[in-house]
Amino acid sequence: MNGRVIFSILCLLMVLVGCTHLGPQTVPRDRFDYNTAIADSWKAQTLLNIVKLRYADMPLFVEVASVVSGYTLEGSVTLGGTVSSEAAVQGDFLALGTAGKYTDRPTITYAPITGAKFNENFMTPIPPSAVLFLMQSGWRVDVIFPIVVESINGLRSRQASASDQRLGDPEYYDVVTLLRKIQQSGAVGMRIVKETDSKNTTVLFFHRENIASEITKARMELNQLLGLDPDRQEVNVTYGLIAQGDNEIAMLTRSILQIMVNLATQIDVPSEHVSNGLTIPSLPTPAGEETMLKQLIRVRCGPDKPENAFTAVKYEGHWFWIEKNNFQSKRTFAFLMILFSLTETGGKEGLPLVTIPAG
Repeated sequence: MNGRVIFSILCLLMVLVGCTHLGPQTVPRDRFDYNTAIADSWKAQTLLNIVKLRYADMPLFVEVASVVSGYTLEGSVTLGGTVSSEAAVQGDFLALGTAGKYTDRPTITYAPITGAKFNENFMTPIPPSAVLFLMQSGWRVDVIFPIVVESINGLRSRQASASDQRLGDPEYYDVVTLLRKIQQSGAVGMRIVKETDSKNTTVLFFHRENIASEITKARMELNQLLGLDPDRQEVNVTYGLIAQGDNEIAMLTRSILQIMVNLATQIDVPSEHVSNGLTIPSLPTPAGEETMLKQLIRVRCGPDKPENAFTAVKYEGHWFWIEKNNFQSKRTFAFLMILFSLTETGGKEGLPLVTIPAG
């Protein structure tokens, strides 16, 4: 074998084992894969906790505290040979060897979400100001109110939980419909007023200029239903069941726990689970024009795992899932996840951490 051939082989090997950066190639894949996996696990965990509440089981949330993904790529090439003289018997000899090692070893840390602060926020009603901030951010009134607001100026919404089951006042849903119409017109807003005693007052105001006649009519109907002074452009928004005057809107809001319980009692359960005492029956599914407002979520159940679900979990030998084409249920579920972000996760001092090398 002549020197040119050997030189060509060496050049080819240098190209094959040349320096390559493994890290940048993993970023596009890992970021989106981990994002999807964590989001899917959060959806499944939330649905599982709602189902557990339906069966009077204790909910528990575990967060993914950290994800550390480590990669190792090692390679080696060995080359040896013998160049003999023309008179040698064995002739020229070339030996080529390669070796490689690739390791993908992510380390994932889990932490239970607990602590006094989290439990307090989990069971504390959502402030009315947060309800208005959600309206300002673009969330529909007919999504926010049936989920979060239990009553407004004494008008009560549908309650599906067993302790206080009720069909809801028709006037409550009239208020929601009117507020949605006014919201779409852009004729409603909010602001925070800081009082002299360092307390903040939430003010809801209605525009009077350049308002369509149908919106003015909706405003008048809303004032009549809520007992508001029609001459007032601004009204105070407070937490409570009954307003103290004609210049106030009192909202009795739910906590995250109350919302989850209310959603839990609206899901489908096997009839044998009710007859066996594993869970309790809930209110019948509403019918008519108010179905979209009263039926907040639809969770199906069955013995077999669904093939194409938005999210699905298994509990008590049955599968529970939200259908991918049920937009209203998916929107309610997404809104619930937004509400979770309004609560603090609590302190992590002394929490048991579970670290699992996934490789």
